[in-house]
Amino acid sequence: MNNKLLMDNLRCIQDFPVKGINFRDVTTLFKNPACVQEMIDELYEIYKDKGITKIVGIESRGFVMASALAVKLNAGIVLCRKPGKLPAETIQESYTKEYGEDTIEIHKDAIGENDVVLLHDDLLATGGTMKAAYNLVKKFNPKNIYLNFIIEITDEGLHGRDIFDPNTEITTLIRV
Repeated sequence: MNNKLLMDNLRCIQDFPVKGINFRDVTTLFKNPACVQEMIDELYEIYKDKGITKIVGIESRGFVMASALAVKLNAGIVLCRKPGKLPAETIQESYTKEYGEDTIEIHKDAIGENDVVLLHDDLLATGGTMKAAYNLVKKFNPKNIYLNFIIEITDEGLHGRDIFDPNTEITTLIRV
């Protein structure tokens, strides 16, 4: 964890999107081929023996590594999106954010009871979006659910991990 290559290439932008926020920008990791390879390799080592059959990428930065890892693990990809973005019938989960309520969706036929699911997003801060995605995936009754993030923010008094059941396996590549 806290791989030097990834830490050295992570861009931090002060006061974005609002004053007082130190935004961690994963796009600098995505544009560097060595960082992308390092993240894929690290994620593969974590999940290669977990029997993952589906990877849920959370809109939109979660799609990047979810797709790359799915190829390596020979797993399917499920898109978790905002309402109205998926063309077939969906199920939804609403959640409260700092600035109001939001909703996410997954296709109704995306996950089965025999699936082992990895949910992936770029960042764990407050955990609200991932908690909603986790609750949504639980409705499908898969065999198991794992959670992964590229970055976990702990240095700003954020404890997003704490909103999940302590028995939920949560991994991150970088903790700041």
